[in-house]
Amino acid sequence: MMNTEERLVDLEIRLSRQDDLVETLNTQVYRQQKKIDELEALLSAMAARMRELAITASQRNTVVDERPPHY
Repeated sequence: MMNTEERLVDLEIRLSRQDDLVETLNTQVYRQQKKIDELEALLSAMAARMRELAITASQRNTVVDERPPHY
């Protein structure tokens, strides 16, 4: 059986390890959130570009599909 001092040392070691783990996890969560933010910005930019291309394509089709005035 452990005496009080050994138990205290064991608890301090455990607490120190948990502090390290929490710091590691916080860093990982921060990095993941940063990457998510970057990907969301990229997705928004791509969606906007796709809308622009769709509008451009629909305008071209309208002009191409029209009959010339001399018909």
